[in-house]
Amino acid sequence: MSSRTVDAPESAPGFARTATVVLDGAGLGVEDVVRLADGAVRPVPEAGALRRVEASWNAARRIAATGRVYGRSTGVGANRNVDVPTEAAAGHGLRLLRSHAGAIGAELPARQVRAMLAIRANQLLAGGAGLRPGVVGALCEALANGAHPVVNEFGSVGTGDIAALAQVGLALAGEHPWRGTGAPAPQSLDNNDALALISSNALVLGQSALALHELRGLIGATQVVAALSLFAVDGSHEAYAAPVHAARPHRGSTEAARRMRELIGAADRPTPPLGRIQDPYGFRCLPQIHGPALDAADALEQVLDIEVNAAAENPLIAVEDLAAYHHGGFYQAQLALALDHFRLAVTQVARLSTSRLSTLNEPAYTRLRPFLADHEPAASGVMILEYAAAAALGDLRAFSAPASLGHAVLSRGVEEQASFASLAARQTLRACGAYRLVVGCELVAAVRALRLRGLRPDPGLGAGRAFALADAALDDDLTDRPLTDDVATASVLLDRFTDIWRGSTS
Repeated sequence: MSSRTVDAPESAPGFARTATVVLDGAGLGVEDVVRLADGAVRPVPEAGALRRVEASWNAARRIAATGRVYGRSTGVGANRNVDVPTEAAAGHGLRLLRSHAGAIGAELPARQVRAMLAIRANQLLAGGAGLRPGVVGALCEALANGAHPVVNEFGSVGTGDIAALAQVGLALAGEHPWRGTGAPAPQSLDNNDALALISSNALVLGQSALALHELRGLIGATQVVAALSLFAVDGSHEAYAAPVHAARPHRGSTEAARRMRELIGAADRPTPPLGRIQDPYGFRCLPQIHGPALDAADALEQVLDIEVNAAAENPLIAVEDLAAYHHGGFYQAQLALALDHFRLAVTQVARLSTSRLSTLNEPAYTRLRPFLADHEPAASGVMILEYAAAAALGDLRAFSAPASLGHAVLSRGVEEQASFASLAARQTLRACGAYRLVVGCELVAAVRALRLRGLRPDPGLGAGRAFALADAALDDDLTDRPLTDDVATASVLLDRFTDIWRGSTS
């Protein structure tokens, strides 16, 4: 059974009619994580998955009582060969949580922490952690009530979010602060619980899911903005023609071209224009640049779909074998590489937006004054938007540096490699704001050009609906003035454009 969204019965005592996501350790998806992070749905652990957690908990205690198990009857890291005496075992778990709850830096936003809690609860339901079942219930209770532990930003190098999850563990034990109301009652955690809880990359996965959701939507919104720019310069439809992409059938490029045809109302085999032979790259190469970004988003989602449902704890408790398997399944090379690839692809899309912005400033393409200026002599119009977009693009380019090139040797050389997926996730989240601003600049210019030319795309088209939204929201004053607020408004409006782009799919 996969995770699914359902509605609670209207007669359920104490609850309004509220959607829920069933967690079963197998079917949680990126969109589910986003809804749980936003508090739009409540998590409900599936009964069969809870039985797996119970069986894993019982098996783990039997295994630890009769043999050496990393983190339960031994220390961790370079202390892996140091046995924990039986009389000290009860306190070992709390000592481990206290020592590892040393994350530093800024306190993370509630949304990121909630995403982490949702993923960790679901991973535990996969049944490989050997953690007491009450922890799953406590995590789900916190999510349902709107409570989350204080978690700080830095502490992971992509081999487990041990510092952040140790803070969660101490909060569950009643030794670390919560934000919000409705925190669960303190849990009794011991040596069989500590490492089992913190052996996960749930924070990095949660941050990655949130970033993917936002940037995938913004890539779509950018295509809607590009459609408006295309109308503003009387651009050709040929670059999006079906035969072009059937001859070179990359999945993402074919999809980007198809959606563009729908947005602008182009036929599969459009009539060649009477004017320009071909457009600048900002228009002509859009499918070839947006397409790889769509493919990179899909590749990242495939990695996340596996990881958020994975029993990747070290050691893995195998109930059938009554064994604890020590392994490196926590190592996030796939995620780090997928995030790096995605950011590089996103940066290409943003850079193409600045190319179209430059074209909009050229009278040869718009038949308007340079920089879409008004009638005043030497007016600057939207000249500054090129500079502002280039500055924001500079940040985006910096965020796109491959985090997976990082290296670390830790714990007295025992852990001599790191994926830095944690850095990749943070960089991907930070890319969202810079990306919005780049495309916001293009949108302001495209709407201004359409207004100046008296062009209104057909309201029955996606591009027409987008123009109507932007025309109503953006200031129509064409005189030289600060455009800061215009770009801010346009950047927020992109979320509405995402909905239009998604609706363009037949």
